[in-house]
Amino acid sequence: MSSPAITGLKPILVWLTRKFGKNTSKGASHPNSNNASTWPNPWKVVVILEELAIEDPNTDLVLWESGAIIQYLIEQYDVNKTLTYDGLKEKHHLNQWLQFQMSGQGPYYGAASWFNVLHHEKLPSVIERYNNQLRRVLGVLDGWLEGKQWLVGDKMTYADLAFLPWNDRIDAVILCAPEEKFAGFPNVQAWHERMAARPSWKRSMDIRAGLMQEQGLENATGRPGRFKSHQEYKAAIAAGEDTTETV
Repeated sequence: MSSPAITGLKPILVWLTRKFGKNTSKGASHPNSNNASTWPNPWKVVVILEELAIEDPNTDLVLWESGAIIQYLIEQYDVNKTLTYDGLKEKHHLNQWLQFQMSGQGPYYGAASWFNVLHHEKLPSVIERYNNQLRRVLGVLDGWLEGKQWLVGDKMTYADLAFLPWNDRIDAVILCAPEEKFAGFPNVQAWHERMAARPSWKRSMDIRAGLMQEQGLENATGRPGRFKSHQEYKAAIAAGEDTTETV
């Protein structure tokens, strides 16, 4: 049953904005702008370095940075504590794992993705470094999950879910076969598969794929399909070209 505290809410808007570089959307501004009409369209503006932002009309709050957004949504709307805990230790352990995701998984997986897939020059020592850092993160998680189902307590929480998107794309990040992406990390694999089997995750990925296809974007890189490389795409943005796809 829905809680009275979260009925009759207006939809929360989600935006992707370019963090650095020229924006090709007319009148686009930083997500902290009070004029939402000038923000980039989240599907028409394609990003190189993106910043996730939300606008919550229920509280008149604009917020960016994924970790801060997760914490806000949990504190504001998870009134039944479905994905969190009330206890002192559990709350701080959840925050600990979220901080590890933001400082460890996100940056290292992102760097591995860039140098494996997008960088114009293959730099073996750099690729090795970031692939090893990715595996180090998996090793920390695998060790902690030994004998456990979830990171904190006896249920899935927002801390577990925070790791799901990047881990789901490891094969695309380090260019390995999908069945090999968790090789050597059986606890992480079982944990990941428990979350990825959820209907809500499958539905989200189907929606994402449909929106990407609708906008003519590559599912793996997010760039418009007509650009053959990330360098070509960056050059078009720098030149002020309209990089949106017409499909």
